[in-house]
Amino acid sequence: MTINKNQQGTELEIMLSGRLDTTTAPQLEAELKHSINDITALAIDMAELEYISSAGLRVLLSAQKVMNKQGSMVVRHVNDTIMEVFEVTGFIDILTIE
Repeated sequence: MTINKNQQGTELEIMLSGRLDTTTAPQLEAELKHSINDITALAIDMAELEYISSAGLRVLLSAQKVMNKQGSMVVRHVNDTIMEVFEVTGFIDILTIE
Protein backbone atom coordinates (compact mmCIF):
# COMPACT_ATOMS: atom_id res chain seq x y z
CA MET A 1 0.00 0.00 0.00
CA THR A 2 1.10 3.53 -0.73
CA ILE A 3 0.11 6.50 1.44
CA ASN A 4 0.32 10.04 0.07
CA LYS A 5 -0.49 13.11 2.16
CA ASN A 6 -1.55 16.63 1.30
CA GLN A 7 -1.87 19.03 4.24
CA GLN A 8 -3.08 22.60 4.10
CA GLY A 9 -3.29 24.20 7.51
CA THR A 10 -5.53 22.05 9.69
CA GLU A 11 -6.92 20.07 6.73
CA LEU A 12 -5.29 16.78 5.80
CA GLU A 13 -6.00 14.57 2.80
CA ILE A 14 -4.63 11.04 2.79
CA MET A 15 -4.63 9.17 -0.52
CA LEU A 16 -4.40 5.40 -0.33
CA SER A 17 -3.48 3.00 -3.11
CA GLY A 18 -3.14 -0.77 -3.12
CA ARG A 19 -4.45 -3.02 -0.36
CA LEU A 20 -5.36 -2.01 3.19
CA ASP A 21 -5.05 -5.31 5.03
CA THR A 22 -3.41 -6.97 8.04
CA THR A 23 0.04 -6.31 6.62
CA THR A 24 -0.45 -2.63 5.73
CA ALA A 25 -2.97 -1.44 8.35
CA PRO A 26 -0.24 -0.79 10.97
CA GLN A 27 1.48 1.52 8.46
CA LEU A 28 -1.70 3.62 8.05
CA GLU A 29 -2.38 3.54 11.78
CA ALA A 30 1.11 4.88 12.55
CA GLU A 31 0.77 7.57 9.87
CA LEU A 32 -2.59 8.72 11.24
CA LYS A 33 -1.36 8.81 14.84
CA HIS A 34 1.58 10.92 13.73
CA SER A 35 -0.40 13.24 11.47
CA ILE A 36 -3.85 14.04 12.92
CA ASN A 37 -3.01 15.72 16.24
CA ASP A 38 -3.84 19.27 15.10
CA ILE A 39 -6.13 18.35 12.20
CA THR A 40 -9.76 19.53 12.14
CA ALA A 41 -10.70 18.10 8.74
CA LEU A 42 -9.47 14.70 7.57
CA ALA A 43 -10.24 13.32 4.11
CA ILE A 44 -9.28 9.78 3.11
CA ASP A 45 -9.22 9.29 -0.65
CA MET A 46 -9.70 5.66 -1.69
CA ALA A 47 -9.72 6.16 -5.47
CA GLU A 48 -6.70 3.87 -5.86
CA LEU A 49 -7.51 1.47 -3.00
CA GLU A 50 -8.29 -2.03 -4.26
CA TYR A 51 -9.11 -3.92 -1.06
CA ILE A 52 -9.85 -3.37 2.62
CA SER A 53 -9.81 -6.01 5.38
CA SER A 54 -11.13 -5.97 8.93
CA ALA A 55 -7.74 -4.63 10.06
CA GLY A 56 -8.20 -1.68 7.71
CA LEU A 57 -11.73 -1.12 8.99
CA ARG A 58 -10.39 -1.01 12.54
CA VAL A 59 -7.93 1.75 11.59
CA LEU A 60 -10.71 3.77 9.93
CA LEU A 61 -12.94 3.37 12.98
CA SER A 62 -10.14 4.52 15.26
CA ALA A 63 -9.50 7.58 13.08
CA GLN A 64 -13.23 8.37 13.01
CA LYS A 65 -13.39 8.28 16.82
CA VAL A 66 -10.47 10.72 17.10
CA MET A 67 -11.90 13.04 14.45
CA ASN A 68 -15.34 13.04 16.09
CA LYS A 69 -13.66 14.81 19.02
CA GLN A 70 -11.56 17.30 17.07
CA GLY A 71 -13.30 17.90 13.76
CA SER A 72 -14.63 15.92 10.81
CA MET A 73 -13.61 13.03 8.59
CA VAL A 74 -14.79 12.06 5.13
CA VAL A 75 -13.99 9.06 2.95
CA ARG A 76 -13.92 9.79 -0.78
CA HIS A 77 -13.90 7.89 -4.08
CA VAL A 78 -14.83 4.49 -2.68
CA ASN A 79 -15.03 1.76 -5.33
CA ASP A 80 -17.93 -0.71 -5.51
CA THR A 81 -16.01 -3.55 -3.83
CA ILE A 82 -15.05 -1.48 -0.79
CA MET A 83 -18.50 0.14 -0.65
CA GLU A 84 -19.98 -3.34 -0.39
CA VAL A 85 -17.69 -4.07 2.57
CA PHE A 86 -18.83 -0.80 4.20
CA GLU A 87 -22.48 -1.75 3.63
CA VAL A 88 -22.16 -5.31 4.97
CA THR A 89 -20.23 -4.20 8.07
CA GLY A 90 -22.45 -1.20 8.83
CA PHE A 91 -19.58 1.25 8.28
CA ILE A 92 -21.80 3.08 5.80
CA ASP A 93 -23.67 4.39 8.88
CA ILE A 94 -20.46 5.28 10.77
CA LEU A 95 -18.42 7.01 8.09
CA THR A 96 -19.21 10.05 5.98
CA ILE A 97 -18.73 8.78 2.43
CA GLU A 98 -18.57 11.13 -0.56
